Amino acid sequence: MNASGFIDLYCERTSVGLWDEPVNAISNIAFLLAAAWALPVAMRRGRREALELAVILLGGSIGIGSFLFHTMASPAAELADVIPIWSFVALYVFMIIWRTTGQNARLTALISVISLAITGISVWATGLTVTTAVDPAPMRLNGSLQYLPALIALAAFAVLTLIRRHPARHYVIGATLVFILSLVFRTIDPDLCVATAGIGTHFLWHLLNGLMVGLLLQALVRHLPPA
Repeated sequence: MNASGFIDLYCERTSVGLWDEPVNAISNIAFLLAAAWALPVAMRRGRREALELAVILLGGSIGIGSFLFHTMASPAAELADVIPIWSFVALYVFMIIWRTTGQNARLTALISVISLAITGISVWATGLTVTTAVDPAPMRLNGSLQYLPALIALAAFAVLTLIRRHPARHYVIGATLVFILSLVFRTIDPDLCVATAGIGTHFLWHLLNGLMVGLLLQALVRHLPPA
């Protein structure tokens, strides 16, 4: 962040201005498309669940929050970016636990507490934060380490579905591979700034993450229906 108060983290941004990151901003449409892909599937199913609809809407809201961040580039806008992301992650993980335990409240609570504890320990041990602007080591992988807990959780989910040969495994494994690739593009954004004529690669992080969210939502609505 520079002295004028705006957050300058990505190759495409060169100055203060609402439209200084047009490609990064527009690419957030991928999240809205992910929600639009999942919502009709959930609505067509006989039994609907409020939490499922909420997680779909949260997936779409990631795009809105990120759009605000890449247009305003302010600390408040960054909160509008990260809050939907981690809200989606938390609710999605809860939904997966809830449904894979047969909607057993006690077992869901136990696994959720364990998952939360593991996440908290990993964040504390690595010194990570949920906002890039206050990363204690901003040059370390361009702040991408903040997503390490999410990657670990997603990889574990993929392994479990593969071991159990769950019908959702293709979506989950695909989402994991897409997320790894998206992290690469997020990390190398400043390094490829000149080679990409000042556009960078952060927009690919958005497009691929939109695809990842879409795949995860499809796994949920198609293969993990409410009991």
